[in-house]
Amino acid sequence: MNQRLKKVAIYVFAIGLLVASIALVEKKEAAKALTAISIYIHGVSDVYFVDEEELRELILSEFPNLREGLSMQEVNLHAIEKKVLAHAFVKEAEVYRDVKGKLTVEVKQHVPIARIVRSMAADAYITDEGLVLPTSSKHTKRVILLSGKFAEQLIGEENLLSAYPKIMDLIYFIYRDDFWRAQIPEIEMAKEHDIKLYQQVGHQVIDFGDASDLEEKFHKITLLYEQIFPKKGWDAYTKVSVKFKNQIVCE
Repeated sequence: MNQRLKKVAIYVFAIGLLVASIALVEKKEAAKALTAISIYIHGVSDVYFVDEEELRELILSEFPNLREGLSMQEVNLHAIEKKVLAHAFVKEAEVYRDVKGKLTVEVKQHVPIARIVRSMAADAYITDEGLVLPTSSKHTKRVILLSGKFAEQLIGEENLLSAYPKIMDLIYFIYRDDFWRAQIPEIEMAKEHDIKLYQQVGHQVIDFGDASDLEEKFHKITLLYEQIFPKKGWDAYTKVSVKFKNQIVCE
């Protein structure tokens, strides 16, 4: 019996010691003061659509007391993270602190892969996740340009991956291939099924039709470059169509 009581006493003592240790650590943490705010932004091909100073101003406008010497107990990591995520170009944000009182804000940006251009209104970017974002007044990135009435309508969509998956497939196809990304700078979309490609080398407008059968259509364009244009001359035609099944039409 005495042995059992002894074990219980030891157990209770150990629990009490653990609770006291936790309380001591929490007290020490609460006593710590903010020493610095560090902001780290992952660039997109060395392009930054949001910069450190902009994020710092965004955070301090919402949390003006977030200055050196502030008790870490008053620093709301979740609220700061939520504020950073409100920035249009911030894809992911993580806010954490270290034992020395430094607050770190780590940010990943959305990746623009195409740009919708409009003559009478502001342009917009399309990200690799199909989101439509406003352009940045501070930074630009060279991406595929989308023009035309239908392209402008895409700005009203919440997510193009769900609304127009085939259009996104076409954009991905060009963006992910080094050759096509360099050769096709602009896609004109008058209608969803009336797509035209403009070339970097060669003045011909390529009538692409809709955004289906991508492999077959780009294979036909490759045949143009490798077999037809070298024989007929690059200036022999002004318009080329690859929209018809098993046909290449040159005018």
